[in-house]
Amino acid sequence: MTGGSLGIRAGSYGSLLNIKNVIAGGGRLLHSKSFGSVRKNPIIMLSGSREKERSLPSIWYRYLGRRNFSMLLLVAFAVLFFVLGSFVVNKACPVCYLPVDQAIASMPSSPSESPVLHNLTYVHDENPIKTEPHGGSDFGGYPSLKQRNDSFDIKESMVVHCGFVKGSKPGHQTGFDFDESDLAGLQQFHEIIVASAIFGNYDLIQQPRNISEEAKRNVPFYMFIDEETEAYMKNRSMLDSSKRVGLWRIIVIHNVPYSDARRNGKVPKLLLHRIFPNIRYSIWIDGKLQLVVDPYQILERFLWRQNANFAISRHYRRFDVFVEAEANKAAGKYDNSSIDAQVDFYRTEGLTPYSEAKLPIISDVPEGCVLIKEHIPITNLFTCLWFNEVDRFTSRDQLSFGMVRDKIMAKVNWHINMFLDCERRNFVIQAYHRDLLEHMPPPVAVIRHPPALPNIITRERNQGKKIPRHGKDRRSGSRHHHKASAGNRESNFF
Repeated sequence: MTGGSLGIRAGSYGSLLNIKNVIAGGGRLLHSKSFGSVRKNPIIMLSGSREKERSLPSIWYRYLGRRNFSMLLLVAFAVLFFVLGSFVVNKACPVCYLPVDQAIASMPSSPSESPVLHNLTYVHDENPIKTEPHGGSDFGGYPSLKQRNDSFDIKESMVVHCGFVKGSKPGHQTGFDFDESDLAGLQQFHEIIVASAIFGNYDLIQQPRNISEEAKRNVPFYMFIDEETEAYMKNRSMLDSSKRVGLWRIIVIHNVPYSDARRNGKVPKLLLHRIFPNIRYSIWIDGKLQLVVDPYQILERFLWRQNANFAISRHYRRFDVFVEAEANKAAGKYDNSSIDAQVDFYRTEGLTPYSEAKLPIISDVPEGCVLIKEHIPITNLFTCLWFNEVDRFTSRDQLSFGMVRDKIMAKVNWHINMFLDCERRNFVIQAYHRDLLEHMPPPVAVIRHPPALPNIITRERNQGKKIPRHGKDRRSGSRHHHKASAGNRESNFF
């Protein structure tokens, strides 16, 4: 096994217990045994008291008194732990991955069973008409509220809206169109693909790292970009006729269905099974992310080992949709009235604030920038219906995730692996958006001067001359040096 394992460090708790003992003992460590009173040398005691007077903590101790000093220490440690906890909340935590060869050997030989739903097909409509005063689009087909509600009634065979309602096949005269040269390749069978997208020239392509030779041979990496991003890359000589940038195969999208680049990005994110109809597993990462762990290891850790067919990280801080909605409004992620309308609609459908009553469901809010999926009918239905909510309401997919998940789980025995977000940060690294990177100041060059050469002439002139030794000054300086060192040690301890 590689990597570390999650767990609580007992050493940290041991240190905390020692701190509490120090506080309880008025600054002295408490021992479980009593050794009786021992008369100390008064000279040593006097020397020790003088050293104590020189230390800042001892001054505080005498000034505040034992009780106030103990309270000050307690508050200081509480603040320290709070600050450290706030600092690491967004950091990666250890994840235990199998070696690549063992991960590959763990791949299931047959697809997972899809509960209830076995045959899923999609609505085709060359002339979609908006019949209700709700959101939607030509690309999504404007499903009515009745059609929306019926799509949550899970049956063995179902026909649902799932984007690409026009055209003979996804990407061909449907909106969100591909080049003819790419269409055939997207129909090929693959066990695993990795996919991402950059729209509106918003991000810079991040090259995956730590990818095994096996994955480089057998796992294609697809990057979807729009014409705006393509023009930028060509002007910067980042893209040529090969349509490859490192490991990424570039797929240029024409006739994007939405004016909002973020909403266009939801098409490949949630509808990969429509673009790639013949794959088993997919890993989606947002364009701002860099993959740093092998795809086989990710799938083994978050799907195969968990007997799951869909995995996503929970939000690192929020787990309630109502709280998430307010955070989106405060951050200006979308216009407030649209967010309020979506949340109010969900409230009428029975959405309530998250509570322990929903256990074993641990969160209603995902982080959402990574999706790990096995392509079977029930997971394809889930992402279809999730996309329909994004098409109907706001593009903030964190708001609609929990509602769609709960409606499906109410009908069938199915679950989603919502893992810790610090585990997600273990296998993807977030980069800055392109506009931020381009406005950052260049790094400051550090000029290192070579060491000065010894003055050979002066040294030769001084040869043969007797240099006086000032013994008293030297001994005094030596004593002063040792005292300063001891004082530094005391200060560093406190």
